[in-house]
Amino acid sequence: MKAHTLLLTALTLPVTGCAAFGPSRNPPKMPEPQHYSIQAQPAELPSADSIAQNLSTGARPVPEWWTAYQSPELNELVEEGLKSSPTLAAAQNTLKAAREQLRSQVGGSELPSLDGAFNAGRVHSPGIPGMPKSQPLQFNIFSAEVSASYNFDFFGATRLANRALAGHVQQQAYELEATRRALATNIVRATINTAALAEQVAATERLVELGEQRAQDIAGRYKLGSATREEMLAAEQDAANAAATLPSLRVQALTVRHAQAVLLGRTPDQAPSPISLESLRLPESLPVSLPSDLLHQRPDILAAEAAVRAAADQAGAATADLFPSLKLSASYGRGGFDWSALTSPAGAISSVAGSLTQPLFHGGALMARKRQYQASYEASVSQYKQTVLSAFQNAADTLAALEEDANTVAQTKRAEVAAGDTRSDTESRYKLGATPFYATLTAGQQYQNAHVQYIRARASRLADTAALFDSMGDAERVAAMSQTDAAVARR
Repeated sequence: MKAHTLLLTALTLPVTGCAAFGPSRNPPKMPEPQHYSIQAQPAELPSADSIAQNLSTGARPVPEWWTAYQSPELNELVEEGLKSSPTLAAAQNTLKAAREQLRSQVGGSELPSLDGAFNAGRVHSPGIPGMPKSQPLQFNIFSAEVSASYNFDFFGATRLANRALAGHVQQQAYELEATRRALATNIVRATINTAALAEQVAATERLVELGEQRAQDIAGRYKLGSATREEMLAAEQDAANAAATLPSLRVQALTVRHAQAVLLGRTPDQAPSPISLESLRLPESLPVSLPSDLLHQRPDILAAEAAVRAAADQAGAATADLFPSLKLSASYGRGGFDWSALTSPAGAISSVAGSLTQPLFHGGALMARKRQYQASYEASVSQYKQTVLSAFQNAADTLAALEEDANTVAQTKRAEVAAGDTRSDTESRYKLGATPFYATLTAGQQYQNAHVQYIRARASRLADTAALFDSMGDAERVAAMSQTDAAVARR
């Protein structure tokens, strides 16, 4: 049988099925609680600002959930960040490089290699000593050949190693999705905090102004003898304490704006102007996935699951490396001492070779490698369990925070209304001459303090709503990813 026929036969042989090596690729069974927190979440959260958020248990997550705030400005900022963030771009290119690495490894290990070579040379050799009339030899050599080789993966070491790499690629894809969702959430929260801090700074500036006016009024009354020195000093201290809170609040507001700009891919000096807190509408309907569904929707859980599968394949590949491997190679071509020999039947050259290798002694390296990947697998299983538990905790904490946020907003609004009514009553009595002017300043300070607390409570409610949307994952995007990288990972 000719060499090229042997080669063709070898390359078209079906790959023998892989032996079952390594631990189970399925993630460990996790508890599926009926609800996230100690007590079941209510269908409706407490009402505040005339809004009672509804919890739609079992509903599918909202892909572009930030649009539920009904703010075109917020939508533009999130879209800008998703397009321009260097962090997200770096993660995307890292995933692209990993996919190309997988293609390279699969092509170089599971498919036959085929190479062509052409050689031309001139040889000069000396004469043979002791032979009469021995003359130096000079001649040309020409050769052209095609060589092929193929490693038979009888025990699946190569396929398991490639599938492990595919699992790592899938893990990176889910981590990219987690990064994308975290970026969107951080932009929303930064935008909310920026708006809230801008209003807090304005309210605190008004509070400081009222404190200074009150201190000046009581100082004037002290000079006239209608106020004690103790009252004057107390008013001065109150004014200074209020003014001392303003610098740190301004720094906090600027810091949040700088962070927001970087999230958008801008330099801090190009930070967008704060939007109005009133322009953000609190989403009234919130999807709450069942705990059993959360395992298939959150990208961090799916990334941990992919890591378990990859670690199992790595452990299996390390075991398969302990068994024999077979390599076949063949070449066919033409050669001769002149160009015409390349086309003549006499110039045919060919070779066929096969090698069977069985590891015998490697200083314990192969067994140590097997134990290494087994330990890595067990670590990935534990990490998967922790990721699921942390996801359940994240959802439970967010639901609890939202319920208490509504109570806080309701009470701070109640305090703000009461302080506002007190201010109005005090100003009316001052106009009638029934109360001194400094009393109106005191009432104004109390209102501004109550207003700042109300702003903070509203911002927390808006931000925790974003955290709940993020904690539920995204079933649609995860399903789309499973049709691409997951298909490769199941090779």
